[in-house]
Amino acid sequence: MQVLVADDQPLLRHSLAIVIDSVDDLVVVGAAATGADAVTLARQLRPDVVLMDIRMPGGDGIAATRAITGDGTLRDVRVVVLTMFELDEYVYGALRAGASGFLLKDTHPDRLLDAVRRIHAGESLFAPSVLARIVEHYVDRADRRAARRAPTLDGLTDREKQVLVQVAGGLSNDDIAQVLTISVKTVKTHIGNLLTKLAARDRAQLVIAAYESGLVHPRPAGRRSS
Repeated sequence: MQVLVADDQPLLRHSLAIVIDSVDDLVVVGAAATGADAVTLARQLRPDVVLMDIRMPGGDGIAATRAITGDGTLRDVRVVVLTMFELDEYVYGALRAGASGFLLKDTHPDRLLDAVRRIHAGESLFAPSVLARIVEHYVDRADRRAARRAPTLDGLTDREKQVLVQVAGGLSNDDIAQVLTISVKTVKTHIGNLLTKLAARDRAQLVIAAYESGLVHPRPAGRRSS
């Protein structure tokens, strides 16, 4: 799997490259210091995954993510956003821009490697605190959400809705299979159907659809998010 690293800090770019190149199945094919460079290199190198700093000069990570995910020639490229704080005000914007996952910069190296593999395999990955931030976004904007037209789930089967609920909770394919007592292959089939029916690029956008449609509701304050 080929990885492009985009971060304005030379030390972090170098450190990420060391971690990624330390395993046999991953390789860093390029490094960018600005958002604009990240987009240019993504188009030149066609990496499998881009590790994208959310705040960079020369076009931030949100603009770069939007440019990459909106380029039809890069439809197989996935973006994982790296953020310093789980309360970063740009997290939701990056999700809407098409990011497939979010990790904090203090993530353990093994989790980072696992994240790259999972994103490449078609899953989405959120640090628990970042997923909580996304949920809070919907709590804070409940009235605004109700005022605009929400996506419809009328075309989904009951089982597809059950799977969508689990996806919105951040569960992996294996976890969903265990919770719903179905095979992993069946989970993948349902997720494929969900992506098609909801015109979603990936699982991250399924999370958005689950909340915006009202299928999943944020938990009351004081309860721990999944």
